[in-house]
Amino acid sequence: MIASVPVAALIARVDEQALRSTVFYLAKDPLPYRKATFTRPGQTKSTLEEADDYIAGKLESWGYQVEREPVQAQAFRCDRTRPRHHWYSTPDPSDPWYTLHNLYAKKRGATKPDEIMVVISHKDSPSWIDSPGAHDNAVGTAGNLEIARLLVKQQLERTVWFVFCNEEHTPWTSVAAANNAKSRGDDIIAVFNLDGIGAKPQEAIDADIKTNALCWTRPEGKALAELMNQINDAYAIGLRQGIHQYDAPANDDGSFIKAGYPAALGIHGSRPYSDPNYHEPGDIPERVDITNVRMTVQMTLATILTLDKR
Repeated sequence: MIASVPVAALIARVDEQALRSTVFYLAKDPLPYRKATFTRPGQTKSTLEEADDYIAGKLESWGYQVEREPVQAQAFRCDRTRPRHHWYSTPDPSDPWYTLHNLYAKKRGATKPDEIMVVISHKDSPSWIDSPGAHDNAVGTAGNLEIARLLVKQQLERTVWFVFCNEEHTPWTSVAAANNAKSRGDDIIAVFNLDGIGAKPQEAIDADIKTNALCWTRPEGKALAELMNQINDAYAIGLRQGIHQYDAPANDDGSFIKAGYPAALGIHGSRPYSDPNYHEPGDIPERVDITNVRMTVQMTLATILTLDKR
């Protein structure tokens, strides 16, 4: 049954318990982290492949067909002489190559199916260190799944793609996703990159401030950010957020900008990114402010619905 639920009613259905469950599954139990180089004892698949199966299983249980796009990538090496949080270093050409996958679930629009909005999140955790990657980026993966769940029975005019990629291995698999879309001539009108949502500096954690940062590169991305600011106010979501310009295309939204899709936005908990456990073993689910994550998901979902009706 396909229907249209008012925006306020639909965003009220964003489920904190579902978000929490996914974050703990991907970043604690049963998966300690999600990387191509680690296989749990007794398992035949890497923890990243296990994460893929979990995500695909959720999407398929809601009625989506999941497409898997293979991309060749390597794990970063670890160089502890570099600044803290940035110990990753370029792999040697002789290091192993792995087949990683972009996962796609697509909700086809009824009247303007060729116009596509993309919600993207990287599902892997750091490949060079044993970090659970709760904020980076189990939270974005959980948020992407929750938006997919809530939109599966919603009447939409435009198409929405839910894309789960890999950014903590190299090359980023979002580059393949963006370049392949461009080579097909896909008309992507907006890209929302959920990465580190709810992650914030210690002083904001201590003060229980719900933060968000909207990061744009091109004017089309700035327009998206300004719309999201309006949505935050219009639906009284309550995020304390800022709008920031990247110096150059960055993160998985940057992959789409470089491919020729300028209406792309990075959605993070803070700018500069200020999670005290960024790329550290301390990036654990217990430190995630799930309410902050829920509020960011609500704002993103409301923006998608608003854009769809324009």
